[in-house]
Amino acid sequence: MSVAIVTDSTASLPGELVANHGIVVVPLHVVLGGQEYGDGVDLTTDELAAALRRFTTVTTSRPSPQAFLDVYEAAAAGGADAVVSVHISSDMSGTVGSAMLAASQSPIPVEVVDSRSVGMAMGFATLSAALTAQQGMDAKAVAAIASSRALAATVIFYVDNLEHLRRGGRIGAASALLGSALAIKPLLALSDGHIDPIEKVRTAARALSRLEELAVQAVKAGEGSVVDVAVHHLDSETRAGDLVDRLRARVPTSTTVILVELGAVVGAHVGPGTIAVAVSPRPDGLRY
Repeated sequence: MSVAIVTDSTASLPGELVANHGIVVVPLHVVLGGQEYGDGVDLTTDELAAALRRFTTVTTSRPSPQAFLDVYEAAAAGGADAVVSVHISSDMSGTVGSAMLAASQSPIPVEVVDSRSVGMAMGFATLSAALTAQQGMDAKAVAAIASSRALAATVIFYVDNLEHLRRGGRIGAASALLGSALAIKPLLALSDGHIDPIEKVRTAARALSRLEELAVQAVKAGEGSVVDVAVHHLDSETRAGDLVDRLRARVPTSTTVILVELGAVVGAHVGPGTIAVAVSPRPDGLRY
């Protein structure tokens, strides 16, 4: 069986992984100053960060069902027997809904996976889907592996300013921190598809140090498995790169640690200065 793999731009998958594994990425959209841009297509993160620092109004939107249907039809025309489509948590975006509507009209079966996550936690899950599809697994098995890996991931992040999350309506339980937002630097986590506060720290340096400790703990918790780690950032490459170096020095040599810039849609909601870590145990036997 030939299974095509589709995801969306909020996975923040590096271009070489997308190309090497034949993954199709459907972009979400960013509206900046009245102009609509495709995430990862025609808006640079530098342009986005500059607009966010000016507190320019930035909104985001999901792909249309037709955008997904076009991709599913192209997969069918290319010889695929089925599609596995892995997407951002339905608590954060209506993207899963668009994919499911398109799936109902697709000429071949489509398994839509609500990753309950975002960023490389979702990206690693999508990569697992591509690799297992290449091994000949059927669509339901591929979808199950993607879902399982996404749910097993740990995602922790630091934001310089909660205002961007508040404006985008994605702040969830972290809204309880807003009253003291100027006095603290919060650490947040993804929990079953939504954002929860986990710790309040007084300075950025301490927050990043604590983020490092929590990431190392998450890697150790996955002992017995090969673990992949992605350090995300928006407009904070030096701090993120330093964190990558420190993590590589502290985790087992079997652990891969990569630096990945956040895409524009996710970046629009978390704001400049964000540092995030995704820790994702690999399924047994999976090799890149």
